[in-house]
Amino acid sequence: MEFFLSCDWGTSTFRLRLVQVHDQAVRATVRLGQGIAQMAAAWQQTGDALSRQAYYTRFLNRQIRVMEQQLGHSLDGVAVVLSGMASSSLGLTELPYKELPFSIDGSDLLLQPLPNDRNPLLLISGACTGTDVMRGEETKIVGVADLLPAAAQELLLILPGTHPKHIQIQRRMVTTFRTFMTGEVFSLLTAHSILAGSVAPNNNLTDMNREHFIRGVQLSQTHSLLHHIFGVRTNQLLKNTPPEANYHYLSGLLIGEELKTLPADQPVYLLGSATHLQAYTLACEVLKIKTFLLPDADQALVSGQQRLLQRYRSL
Repeated sequence: MEFFLSCDWGTSTFRLRLVQVHDQAVRATVRLGQGIAQMAAAWQQTGDALSRQAYYTRFLNRQIRVMEQQLGHSLDGVAVVLSGMASSSLGLTELPYKELPFSIDGSDLLLQPLPNDRNPLLLISGACTGTDVMRGEETKIVGVADLLPAAAQELLLILPGTHPKHIQIQRRMVTTFRTFMTGEVFSLLTAHSILAGSVAPNNNLTDMNREHFIRGVQLSQTHSLLHHIFGVRTNQLLKNTPPEANYHYLSGLLIGEELKTLPADQPVYLLGSATHLQAYTLACEVLKIKTFLLPDADQALVSGQQRLLQRYRSL
């Protein structure tokens, strides 16, 4: 196997990568806004002229042909590995969640081949506890399994994002996890609340922005978050706080709220994008939580998909 196609099909975005197996280098990429939610709505408008699986597969095959045009050669026979919302109730076909615990090497995750003429498909399911679910994060965990300590002690792995996951791992098994709404609440507050006019998106952590982020993290540890977030408005009205600094202040409040229950004596392994890692590392520093940074989350996803494809082919 020289190449495989990595498909990360989320709620709002579609991303297809051609990955070279021996070094996991990405040789081509197609990225579109046709996430699972938009695909499901478009399929429903067809009046069931095609099955959902056939409709999604046809779209996927079109993107493979686009990639072939970019490359100038055929991708016939190259396997496609799909993770994320592709296995959800809105995806190609719904797969059941793997109930916890599961091994971080992916040996007991649920994998499902799907028929496709030119490019075989392999679908990865999610995982669940009695009260929580994940789809996509399980593949990233598999992708960093070799980078986590082999010791038997309990580890905490945090995946920041729209819906951050706090994942407990013991004896190389995922034993439980918790999902937080941090990223989505931040997006809603900055775009659709009374605070929208008091903030301006800016990912540059200047000295001023850093100072306001730290202040937000510190205040989050006291009193009510619902009180503190109104301070974003009063910062603008009474203190003339620049909207970029206010943006980081609100970010600090919400990330601090997410992390406030973590014990200071338990190290945290962070897996995310560069922007998320910068914010979470600083928040943990303020809260005196020791952190270890893992490689980029996109690379973890590709690594996990490759490992699961190789396992499936060895069965």
